[in-house]
Amino acid sequence: MNIHIPTPLRAYTDKQQTVSVPGATVAEGLAGLVAAYPALQQHLFTSEGKLRSFVNVYLNQDDVRWLPAREATAVKPGDELSIVPSIAGGTTATASRTSIATLQTGCSPLGRRLRLV
Repeated sequence: MNIHIPTPLRAYTDKQQTVSVPGATVAEGLAGLVAAYPALQQHLFTSEGKLRSFVNVYLNQDDVRWLPAREATAVKPGDELSIVPSIAGGTTATASRTSIATLQTGCSPLGRRLRLV
């Protein structure tokens, strides 16, 4: 599966925007990511091994926290994970979907092109 890395974490993935890792579930994909780039461990997971509360993971367009199996959700070929750090100011599902769409496309909800650095 491909995992999209947010700009602040690219320093730990040799500046790669997308990393390909094997895995049959979301958890296996994240474990593969951390195995390939160990410095990400502290940024993504607590010392107890749980995904940090401010790290949002999307399987395609779905927030993993709201999927029935969460990180145990099976992935199919072609599925993509996106890691999105929390951004203050939004609390609704619409805001979350808008945020992920904005980060993935680089366009604001108003159709303006964003400069992602």
